[in-house]
Amino acid sequence: MIIMALDHVRDLIHVNSVTQRPTDLTTTTPILFFTRWITYLCAPIFVFLAGTSVYLSFKSKANPSESRKFLLKRGLWLVILEFTIINFALFFDAGFHTLIFEVISAIGFGFIILSLLIRSSLKTICIIGLIILFFHGLLSMVPTTQGSTTNTILSLLFSPGAFPISSNRAFLMAYPPIPWLGIMLVGFAAGKLFELSMDKRKKIFFRIGLGSLLLFTILRFINIYGDPLPWSPQKNLVFSFLSFMNISKYPPSLLFCLVTLGIMFLILDFAERENRFTPIVSVYGKVPLFYFVLHFYIIHLLLLIILSLQGIPWTEMAFATGTFGRPNGIKSGLPLWAIYLIWISIVTLLYIPCKRYWKYKTDHHYWWLRYL
Repeated sequence: MIIMALDHVRDLIHVNSVTQRPTDLTTTTPILFFTRWITYLCAPIFVFLAGTSVYLSFKSKANPSESRKFLLKRGLWLVILEFTIINFALFFDAGFHTLIFEVISAIGFGFIILSLLIRSSLKTICIIGLIILFFHGLLSMVPTTQGSTTNTILSLLFSPGAFPISSNRAFLMAYPPIPWLGIMLVGFAAGKLFELSMDKRKKIFFRIGLGSLLLFTILRFINIYGDPLPWSPQKNLVFSFLSFMNISKYPPSLLFCLVTLGIMFLILDFAERENRFTPIVSVYGKVPLFYFVLHFYIIHLLLLIILSLQGIPWTEMAFATGTFGRPNGIKSGLPLWAIYLIWISIVTLLYIPCKRYWKYKTDHHYWWLRYL
């Protein structure tokens, strides 16, 4: 939750975010590259632990049909939320010229499918998830006719892309749902690990984490399968390492999943140990959707203030172009050092609201609080 805010501050406010990809090795710097790369951890961990939370929430429920019904409604609600409140927070475009399917709707889609699979055995769900995770990259080898119905459906489910809705509106598939579903299903099956004693699960988390990172390293060195973007030697050792770590998030490749989820398991092992950080950072994780929506609106409002201070009038701000209000051809935004300061400030600012909202949720039991 904390790292995610860094990516969104950078994406909206960094001076070069509209014109420069931080993972483009021809234009990036190591600090900019890893400012983006560290945030790769966020989405797969969100989706994985969303699946785990479903297992832990419903494993003891006496009425499976009620659990299925709630999960289905929760999934539909997240998809609706994505295309309304969150899409508006991202673009501030009242005309909704761009509808984007991102992580919240990917989780919603996963909940919907999981509601249909909830009565299947844990082993079956785990196998389906692992098959998707390890082999969805092979789909690019399936021959389809460009523009055909089959090609369009497969693209929507497995690949990122833009699809015109009308002459001035488009649908962007940023998080193709099937690859992310694989991560959620594996996360659901991993919920069984959380029922083990602390010592046992710490050992398992550590071993899975190291094993995943080792498999990532081996497959990446082989450079044949696991990611559509092969690595190659660069101008120096540092940039060769950047190339090695430059993996594909859209859609999440096998190597992307191995390295990010491997790190996640090591973090879970660390979080089980006595430390002073866990009680603090867990405040944000207790109210993830509240934090997610609120931080987006704060970042975007701050961007508009910065644009105004940089002399850009409201009439020149572009909200229908997908640039968050930043006009094309006019330099705007802040350097990377300022992005880090803003990020830390926003996370600090949201600590008290998140803590108070969590207390409100624990003290009240209104039905609608389960959806927020």
